[in-house]
Amino acid sequence: MKIGELSSHTGLNASAIRYYERLGLVPAPHRTGGQRRYSGEAAHRLLLIRFAKDMDFTLGQIKVFLSGLRDKAPVGPRWRKLAHLKLREVDEKMQRSRQLKSLLEHLLACHCASLQVCVERLSLSPRLKRIRGDQRGTQRTRRSGLRPGAAKGREPLR
Repeated sequence: MKIGELSSHTGLNASAIRYYERLGLVPAPHRTGGQRRYSGEAAHRLLLIRFAKDMDFTLGQIKVFLSGLRDKAPVGPRWRKLAHLKLREVDEKMQRSRQLKSLLEHLLACHCASLQVCVERLSLSPRLKRIRGDQRGTQRTRRSGLRPGAAKGREPLR
């Protein structure tokens, strides 16, 4: 199929298809009369590339993914490693999204008198809690004569 047809079929611009070809993500097509002629497999690869980009995979990750792709072959170790890394990234994004949702919901209902009160009520992060806890612990340890960070049950801030 010609590049225009492939473009229509995949929803990608012809320039993007040529770019992916230059990167080695899509095999170079054969030429007839100076025009590129792509196989049906190229369309499948391009649809996979488009989907992977929509799912926030980088072109480097997609290249690793596609380089291990063989017809009717089991998933290789590079695929598994990439999948594990991406799952970890997705989990982190989901956690951040839950925190953002919580923050936004709080802000919509916020009637705090000041930013300081709002921040204290939010307990924005475990790090903020540790900082606040260490400051309180430091004040207590100064009164008790202990060195900062040595209060019972307190970890030094990292």
